[in-house]
Amino acid sequence: MDQTNNPTAGNGIGNNAGSTAGTGTIGSDTGAARERLMTDLKTAIGDAEQWLRSAASSSAEGAEEAKTHFKETLRNAKSNLLTLEDSALAKGKLAAQCADTYVHDNPWRSVVIGAVVGLLAGVIISRD
Repeated sequence: MDQTNNPTAGNGIGNNAGSTAGTGTIGSDTGAARERLMTDLKTAIGDAEQWLRSAASSSAEGAEEAKTHFKETLRNAKSNLLTLEDSALAKGKLAAQCADTYVHDNPWRSVVIGAVVGLLAGVIISRD
């Protein structure tokens, strides 16, 4: 019975799946990761433009420095993208676990909700 009330028992994600604190933390992590990724991508684009300008002016030392900096920025962008992906996966798993718990706790409500959604989808599709 305790496992029904705790949808994350034994999976290592956390014990606050039903609370807003757990979902708020993941959401803020996702937003921060998205911002870091966008910053890194903008920096990478700027570095690429600088590298191309350096290559056009034929300065081998400047081009190598720009190339090294560009590679580092791309590495950071990849790292942030993986962090964002992991965060999105964790958020999706948490949502699925919450839905599973709700369905197990309220089976008839879930059937009614599914029927209403199916009916509305049928009405919308038949209009076209």
